[in-house]
Amino acid sequence: MSASIEIDNVTKRYGALTVLDDISLSIEAGEFVVFLGPSGCGKSTLLRMIAGLEDVTSGTISVSGSRVDTLPPGQRGVAMVFQSYALYPHMTVKQNMSFGLENIGMPRDEIEKRVLAAAETLEIGHLLDRKPQKLSGGQRQRVAIGRAIVKEPKAFLFDEPLSNLDAALRGRTRLELAQLHHRLGSTMIFVTHDQIEAMTLADRIVIMNARKIEQIGTPMDVYQRPATRFVAGFIGSPPMNFLRVSGWSGTSKGLSVSTAGLGAVETGFKVPAGLNPEGATLGIRAEDITVLTDGTSGVPLTAEVVERLGDRSLVYGVLDDGSKLVVEADGRSLIKAGDRLMISADPHAFHLFGADGRAFGREGD
Repeated sequence: MSASIEIDNVTKRYGALTVLDDISLSIEAGEFVVFLGPSGCGKSTLLRMIAGLEDVTSGTISVSGSRVDTLPPGQRGVAMVFQSYALYPHMTVKQNMSFGLENIGMPRDEIEKRVLAAAETLEIGHLLDRKPQKLSGGQRQRVAIGRAIVKEPKAFLFDEPLSNLDAALRGRTRLELAQLHHRLGSTMIFVTHDQIEAMTLADRIVIMNARKIEQIGTPMDVYQRPATRFVAGFIGSPPMNFLRVSGWSGTSKGLSVSTAGLGAVETGFKVPAGLNPEGATLGIRAEDITVLTDGTSGVPLTAEVVERLGDRSLVYGVLDDGSKLVVEADGRSLIKAGDRLMISADPHAFHLFGADGRAFGREGD
């Protein structure tokens, strides 16, 4: 069984310190939602308030239409998986998974059925008699997830569950979580600061920054149409390039935006008449910039550092005005530091942000 979750105008304060400020969010039943943001943005605090581990200063939280923010954690119908696993070291895997059910007096045969079913789902049936110290990090994480599954909650809450794993194991466990969500069809909320986890797992990403929600959208929505400069710089590796706007003017093709480094760029942006370009920035991702190899004229860029990643190379360069720019080149490229390149950019791939950091819309949006 899965549940919808409604967060309405939730604020969290510790004395005079505001940690979350008027947060509202709707999560559909069966949806996999990721809270993504830098350390200190409030994402874990929001998750803990849903779980009942933190009090709500103001606002309400509802699960399947019933208000739960006044209920103790055990009555909310949710299960939490912690970053630290929080397994009892003196208990076996089976005992760790069954302990919570025993505490509420569930019949022994029902406990046995649930534990075996969860162990089969997670492929840890052969580990049931082992203790945590005999398990790898990935196996411990599966046990922590199994302990949540046996409760048959309305929603699963994951607080940075992969951060203690090495890179290879994180990748495998990420795939297992996606498969688990597909099998169970349960509502899942996952907290992380890792954008790869967010992009690969989420139905929707909630990007948080400085106590607020910056943007909510599908992974490709937030990547291709960032609502703010913060989102544009936080999502994507390498981060989006930003260039200071020196002026703009309307043309028959749309808005012509000028920067000292790239010159005038024809774009499809719409900007209200009389709006001052002061403080605005033009953004473009590395993969939307082409290194010209056929002698075609373009914008000169001097390579400073080249990162070779196998399938692609990232060229960190400088334009003639001193602006820094990261460009993506073919993985077989022979570009080296000190080379002078000619580049061009897709005019339809630019993003424009005002002095307040908000993105401008395009014609037709």
